[in-house]
Amino acid sequence: MKMTTFSVDGHTRQGYLALPKSGTGKGILVLHAWWGLNDFFKATCDRLAAQGFVAFAPDLFQGKIATTVREAEELEEQRDFSFTKATADAALHFLQDHPAVRGNQLGALGFSFGAAFALLLDELHPGSFAGIVLFYGGSGADLSVSKAKFMAHYSTTDEYESIEEVRKMKAPNAEIFIYPDTGHWFFEQDRPDAYKADAAALAWKRSVEFLRKSIP
Repeated sequence: MKMTTFSVDGHTRQGYLALPKSGTGKGILVLHAWWGLNDFFKATCDRLAAQGFVAFAPDLFQGKIATTVREAEELEEQRDFSFTKATADAALHFLQDHPAVRGNQLGALGFSFGAAFALLLDELHPGSFAGIVLFYGGSGADLSVSKAKFMAHYSTTDEYESIEEVRKMKAPNAEIFIYPDTGHWFFEQDRPDAYKADAAALAWKRSVEFLRKSIP
């Protein structure tokens, strides 16, 4: 459980790496929401490691953290898409090549902004992911074109993700769950205005079971 470095086009970048007690496990790439790589997403890596996974969360915003929606909007507006994409891409390769990772395929956990990058990486590197979990992001995507299996968690009331588009997401390789009386960020414990403990616990249980089964 530590910050570590990896290279992006000759530049050094950071990410949070969490290893299981066994020292090895199936690899999970964790892609943070637009708040940046804050303590919640690091803790999510630790939770995955406690379940036996090797979890790695790249810092897509180079150390910048937002605590309000307006700050997050500014971070997203200021970011360089090509460099963010390159960082996510390099993080994928870093995890694939890490000696602690067992197996040739990874899992991914993408939150909102990070869900879009999980889908992008899956498109760029077909077959790299065996299982991908999306949290309130990527609504309306055609998941059937992917070689991966998907589990996606959405809210009934979400100003960022259309419930109509979510309901269209029917694919043989996807399980889609909609949680009643929830909104965007319902899984994130550090967002007290949105966090729903029961829904978050259920989504976590489902996600861990899915990742265990889907990644060879």
